[in-house]
Amino acid sequence: MWDIFLKTLPFFMLIGVGYGAGRTRFFTPEATAYLTKFVFYFALSAMLFRFSANLSLADILNWPFVFAYLTATGAVYLLATAVAKWRGRPIAEAAVEAQCAVIGNVGFLGIPMLALLLGERAVGPIMLVLAVDLIVFGSLIVILITGSRDGRMSPKILVTVTLGLIKNPMIVSIVLGLIVSANAIPIPAPINEFLTILGGAATPGALFAIGASLASKSAERVIVAGWLSVCKLVLHPAAVAIAALFVFDIDPYAAGVMIAAAALPVAGNVYIIAQHYGVAPARVSAAILFSTIASVLTVSAVIAWVTSF
Repeated sequence: MWDIFLKTLPFFMLIGVGYGAGRTRFFTPEATAYLTKFVFYFALSAMLFRFSANLSLADILNWPFVFAYLTATGAVYLLATAVAKWRGRPIAEAAVEAQCAVIGNVGFLGIPMLALLLGERAVGPIMLVLAVDLIVFGSLIVILITGSRDGRMSPKILVTVTLGLIKNPMIVSIVLGLIVSANAIPIPAPINEFLTILGGAATPGALFAIGASLASKSAERVIVAGWLSVCKLVLHPAAVAIAALFVFDIDPYAAGVMIAAAALPVAGNVYIIAQHYGVAPARVSAAILFSTIASVLTVSAVIAWVTSF
């Protein structure tokens, strides 16, 4: 446990440096927004393309893995939704809270950290978790919020969801990389070196951006944020562990990667969605802040556990 904590500590130290820069206004919110764009559209996309170009679809696509993750994540999603509705919250707010309970920072934190800590074999399972999060649950929250406001499903909602997926650079880079891999298209050495250099900026840039963005987060709605943090850091990985190890009998290594990915703190893009639709952004902000701080210990504990099998 102590060895794993020391290995994860540098990642969280980078987040801390970003937080300090944002808190002191050395890095303004505008600067953080542009750094996030650079990482999202360029550095992380280059990393994902290079990883997926060296994998085949068979290396990534594992239907029992998908069903195990979907089943466990869906169970926690429904629990968080039920608790929100029990508290009398409207469906839009319940959807946002459920998103906080199950969507972790796989793109900015999980891919760089888990690939280094668990080895490059972890990249395929991590990308599969990321794809399910983006395609299934990223679409679901838009459908629920928009549908609850319109009072019905409409073609416009499906168009919005489809365009959102097509425009997401993480999905585009993974798909393009798999196309290159499937067709055995050789990547010229200068291009491969370019992708390596640009992708190398993803880890420090993403972690710094996470920290800088946390500096603007508030700690309102403490009880709800604490509950959502427990869902994300404890209940979600626990549910995934039960589904992967005891229900679907997933390969232990892949199961460990799935559990570690489920243990990550609430993703920043949940706040972007909440802010865009004007649905409980302060609640999401606090959940991101609390879960990220607590994850310094909980993520280390989970990774130490999964590496044992």
